[in-house]
Amino acid sequence: MSKQIFGAQMSLRCCGTSSPAATDGPCWQLYVAMTGLVSEWPTYTWPPTAEIPSLDERARALEDLGFMLAEGTEWEWTEHAGPDYHPHPARVLLLCSAKVRPLGGGS
Repeated sequence: MSKQIFGAQMSLRCCGTSSPAATDGPCWQLYVAMTGLVSEWPTYTWPPTAEIPSLDERARALEDLGFMLAEGTEWEWTEHAGPDYHPHPARVLLLCSAKVRPLGGGS
């Protein structure tokens, strides 16, 4: 089993995304924070919807990226104020995070 542990984070992109592909409207996006450029981090984007991806959907997204939850890890939710630079009023931003490890014992 790999001893490499990374952090995965999932958030609702209220205005859509521009990377890795553009989307219109709110969508959930999951990425695994690693060394190197942020633009090169493994990223999974669900189709536009505000509905929170289920635990199974998150597991499948992580698997598509080559990761799985680290042993004994659960998803944790936190709230933050929305960024000031948005063209709409500030909103509560929900962030979901978990520790993950590469599949197959390596990366």
